[in-house]
Amino acid sequence: MAGSSHGHTPAAWTGVIISFIGFCAASMFMVMNMPVGFWAGMVVVLLGGVVGGVMSRMGMGQQQHVHPVNPPSADREPVRADS
Repeated sequence: MAGSSHGHTPAAWTGVIISFIGFCAASMFMVMNMPVGFWAGMVVVLLGGVVGGVMSRMGMGQQQHVHPVNPPSADREPVRADS
């Protein structure tokens, strides 16, 4: 996707960083054979997705682009709303 800014937003970065920290913690606790710590890390991974979604809804995510239904072309005159 040339020219796309997909994922380069504060909401995306925050969600990914929180999930990455949870993944690292869960991995560490799995190696240490501590199931409670593992599941706590997995909760943090899910929390990262929730935080990213909430931030996106607050306006810190990628803005939705509205494409016109019939864009004007070079060979025809644009239609006016008042006609």
